[in-house]
Amino acid sequence: MATTYDFPSDLLAGQEELHQVRAELSALLKRLPWSVTPLDGFHDTAGWRKVERPASPGWTEDEQAAVEKLRRREHELAVFVTTHRYWSEITGSDRVTARSRLKHVGPPREET
Repeated sequence: MATTYDFPSDLLAGQEELHQVRAELSALLKRLPWSVTPLDGFHDTAGWRKVERPASPGWTEDEQAAVEKLRRREHELAVFVTTHRYWSEITGSDRVTARSRLKHVGPPREET
């Protein structure tokens, strides 16, 4: 039988917010141009794989600020989750297992 862990509510909330922030950041980065600064497009067909990029208009100041804000929050949450006092209560391989389980804990999915 698998061990269950009684994660504190603040740790669970921190992990959930970390998942949300990472999802927001990933979605934002996918929408933005490939280069932060304006750059010409290029293509390289001589290498071992074909590489092409269209010209990039760069990111606006607001876009740069949004990415920076999400990255800063992601860092804060990652530090909070990984240094939480709860981890001092668990030792050895149980700590590794518990950390792995926490990453997959989330709100219950609604049945459709």
